[in-house]
Amino acid sequence: MKDVHVGVVGLGNVGSGTLAILHKNCEQIGQKLGFQLRVTAVCSRSVHGLSLPDVPADALRTTDWRELVAHPRVDVVAELVGGTGVARELIESAIGHGKSIVTANKELMALEGADIWDRAIKAGINLAMEASVAGGIPIHAVLREGISGDRIVALAGILNGTSNYILTEMESRGDSFDAVLAEAQALGYAEADPSADVDGFDARSKLAILSALAFGERITPSDIFVEGIRRITAQDFDYAHQLGHTIRLVCSARQTEQGLILSVRPALIPQSTILAGVKGAYNAVWVKGQFGADTFYYGRGAGPNPTGVAVVSDLMRVAREIRCGSPERVSPFAHERLGEYRPVSVTLQHRPYYLRFRVDDRPGIIAELAGILASRHIGLEAVLQLPCDTKHDLPFVITVESTTEQAIREATAEMSQLSFLREPPLALPMEPPL
Repeated sequence: MKDVHVGVVGLGNVGSGTLAILHKNCEQIGQKLGFQLRVTAVCSRSVHGLSLPDVPADALRTTDWRELVAHPRVDVVAELVGGTGVARELIESAIGHGKSIVTANKELMALEGADIWDRAIKAGINLAMEASVAGGIPIHAVLREGISGDRIVALAGILNGTSNYILTEMESRGDSFDAVLAEAQALGYAEADPSADVDGFDARSKLAILSALAFGERITPSDIFVEGIRRITAQDFDYAHQLGHTIRLVCSARQTEQGLILSVRPALIPQSTILAGVKGAYNAVWVKGQFGADTFYYGRGAGPNPTGVAVVSDLMRVAREIRCGSPERVSPFAHERLGEYRPVSVTLQHRPYYLRFRVDDRPGIIAELAGILASRHIGLEAVLQLPCDTKHDLPFVITVESTTEQAIREATAEMSQLSFLREPPLALPMEPPL
């Protein structure tokens, strides 16, 4: 059977990992496919200054992605540049040239993936995007095919390795957010501008994609409530441990009577749960089905090799279709057509909450805070105060019984006006055992 020819655009970490796997694992890939995947073109702005030992000597090397897309010996284009500018134009051009596409682009797929798939179907080519979420975890394949017979009612995950590394290092060492972030940047785990990671936007794009697969709805990322981890302190972990919990940046999607509620936010989760054991730069996804109940998926969420494996696996799947044909392809979004998502506000969510305060100590503080909570029918569960050397910046915690996010927001807004507070209260939901 004839070989399938691949063009790779973007030679950063993911691109280099993809090329290395294609080269070093070519024999086994050929045995699985019955033909070879051949790299016939590569593209990056610095391609002529790179040695590229994993690229065949006769492959086209170009700085112009248009030349690669139009190359007659490219059957599949691997878009590994990221972003929503050049990547969108590149993919549109590939569709126009009748070339199938493999992408690791979470941002573009979250924003426009369903529309791109529709155009790909009309053009008779394929689109694969396993590498766009959770690198080394084949969670797309799980939702698209592995458990497609179930009806998903909830999923929760840790989908950003940088944030998880920062939180788990803060937890284990007691260091500040700023100190661990600086270390993560020095080690290359965090970007010079870490906003996408620590403010939750990277995870939000990934949750939008997974929610589309799981629930069959066209999710707009901006409809997802997002809150980052910048306000978490080492003391929050001390208090969380007192409560038998830890803190993670949790991506959550749950079907409720009102509809689908989506959020990306730091939350307390019981230490007894499997998700609490996910540490460092690892990712994990828990899925609850109506019939199949709980399943859990764990692995490295990023890096040249784990993400490269996902890209190569997609290339293999697309190559099989090109050579063997498939009259009824499975959509990368697991549904023939996605429904229109009607956002349900996270303010309707019911949870117990952890409220952390920093105050200038004086008599009557607890009574005043409790009065504000009582005025919104929020019951106190516990008050915790660990030893502290100063009364001028005293931290303590109140946990409350299950209530709505709306009630908590109203209460903390009123509390923020109190003169003894050093900063607005930190409110974190306490998630149920997964």
